[in-house]
Amino acid sequence: MEWREFAEAMAQLARNLLAQESVQGTLDEIVKSAVRLVEGCDAAGILAVRKGRAVTLSSCGDFVGSSDRLQGELAEGPCFDLARRPKGANGERVFRIADMREPQGAWPRFAAAARDLGIGSMTGVLLYTHDEDLGALNLYARRPGTFGKDIETAGWLLASHAAVALADARTIDQLEDAMRTRHAIGEAMGILMERHKLSEDDAFNVLRRISQEHNIKLRDVAQRVRIDRDKQN
Repeated sequence: MEWREFAEAMAQLARNLLAQESVQGTLDEIVKSAVRLVEGCDAAGILAVRKGRAVTLSSCGDFVGSSDRLQGELAEGPCFDLARRPKGANGERVFRIADMREPQGAWPRFAAAARDLGIGSMTGVLLYTHDEDLGALNLYARRPGTFGKDIETAGWLLASHAAVALADARTIDQLEDAMRTRHAIGEAMGILMERHKLSEDDAFNVLRRISQEHNIKLRDVAQRVRIDRDKQN
């Protein structure tokens, strides 16, 4: 690695990540930057494990979707283990498979399938903040021996920037979603208050009761009220 150039690229990446307008945009920029910045990296992806199921949050290049799917089906693999356990297995936050042709005792079935996919080496880093694990950033190469200790360090630096930006993006998205939800509920309450001469509290209680009785999110109930109003007008 040429560390001066890498440092400059990381500074630009930090600006690019903060400029993204959505969580998905942040994820996509992270994996594209990994392929672009990490020497020898042919593909990259972000894997999360939700309720025991592997979920590909973003990918760039070959291997990623197939690798994630395999790990989910087999319930084994380095990315799967890293993403599903708090701070990684036994506190580990990084994994590295220098040569997929060598025996991989922890993941024998995955290693055999990965070789068939054309994966020669892999490395991955847990995306985490001080209080939350966000998934794992995984790098793939066709050539065995691609990822040494210096590349592992580069991946860790990239993941550290990415985790902070991703946490910020998630917070922004959650705030915007909360604002949209509040607006939709307020509009539905206004419709009910006008149509049925209800108080503000009574209108909200009607929405909440429908939500609970039919197991529907309050925002979706509010959306239905608005749609019914539009159909009648």
